[in-house]
Amino acid sequence: MTQPTVALFPEPGAWGPTNNLVALGNHLRERGIRTVFVIEESFEGELAKRGFEERLMRMSPPPGPDVAGQAAPVGEEVVGGGWAEFVRETSPQFRRPTIEQLATVTAPIWAEFVDGAEYSHDRLTETWAELRPAAIVLDCVASFPSVSLAGCPWIRVVSANPLEITDPDIPPVFSGYPSRDRSGWDDFWVEYRRLTDPLVERSSAFHQQCGAPPLPDGEFQYESPYLNLYMYPAELDYQRSRPLGSTWHRIDTSTRNSDGRFDVAEKVGSDGKLVYLSLGSLGCMDVPLMQRVIDSLNKTPNRVIVSMGPLHDQLTLGDRMWGEQFVPQTAIVPQCDVMITHGGNNTVGEAFTFGVPTIVLPLFWDQYDNAQRIDECGYGVRLSTYEFTDEELHNTIERLYGDQQLATRLAAASKRLQASPGRVLAADLIEKVARS
Repeated sequence: MTQPTVALFPEPGAWGPTNNLVALGNHLRERGIRTVFVIEESFEGELAKRGFEERLMRMSPPPGPDVAGQAAPVGEEVVGGGWAEFVRETSPQFRRPTIEQLATVTAPIWAEFVDGAEYSHDRLTETWAELRPAAIVLDCVASFPSVSLAGCPWIRVVSANPLEITDPDIPPVFSGYPSRDRSGWDDFWVEYRRLTDPLVERSSAFHQQCGAPPLPDGEFQYESPYLNLYMYPAELDYQRSRPLGSTWHRIDTSTRNSDGRFDVAEKVGSDGKLVYLSLGSLGCMDVPLMQRVIDSLNKTPNRVIVSMGPLHDQLTLGDRMWGEQFVPQTAIVPQCDVMITHGGNNTVGEAFTFGVPTIVLPLFWDQYDNAQRIDECGYGVRLSTYEFTDEELHNTIERLYGDQQLATRLAAASKRLQASPGRVLAADLIEKVARS
């Protein structure tokens, strides 16, 4: 049988979609499929370390010369540094209501995608011509016209909150609004469309200039005519006014299984509840917030594992704590009693896969939607990210830990998800497209 090539194209510069596709890619390789990651240049070598081929792209020009006219040193860019710098610059805006973040955070992120699709088009076109893939798997909220023009089937993956797939009966994406209270929905949508319609129109015009179809009204991404996958636990999924089409499949989660063994007792002992703190690869850049949570946790008798991120040297941990820049998250979460998270989709999926209750401190993008959904479905608690008190945080940890009814519900979800891993179902569906 001929070995097909599948190109895995995660959102450039983002760890969440990349880790999601690593889980799928591992299974595709086991099935004799050549699997190639197309990644942003700052990620060079990261996927090779995991045994994958790499092809590189950029969303913007490389760093230029400094004020003295000296070229930027080779290798100076930090992995995912573009988005990290964006977070550092915009983090003061995370304190604002989501409808106000539309102008200061959400629309600028969309603009980055639109600019990046234009800048990267020629290189991506060359990449597809060189690889001649049997299928392209795109895990990104925004479209790149070269993907639909590559001459092969392409697969859309939604590894963000599925409010991205709009419907009249579900809240506006990025709002964090309740599902059972429509007040504010219309105002949010009006403001969202006011700010994003010009960007959609510009992106759609570029797609058509390249020879691709126009984008759907108000959308930055097409629905694939071949296969569409979305990652969200059934326990949290939304009730829609109309079912999704036949090409859509819910995969629940895509939790990777490649982190190996890790014994937390070797780091923090075995006495007391174990809390895991991760605000994601971008949220950890908000050093004052990270330190605020760490200091609050240090006032409890709990053991704490911290995913510290690249600014780890600016954080101070307490006596019953351990952390590093990168930690083997999927090996740690199963051992935890409570997780404190930003509400990224992968972390939410891991919490359900391993049956861990969550406290969510959302910052931006779909994190508010995940925080709200976890809270309203009773699988955790959404706290005010910058205004929580020590008492609130400590009492919430105690309440979640002692909630036996919640523990039973999470155990049932975990059993279901581990018995039928979403990454395997996704690999089955992708393989079928690639070999057809």
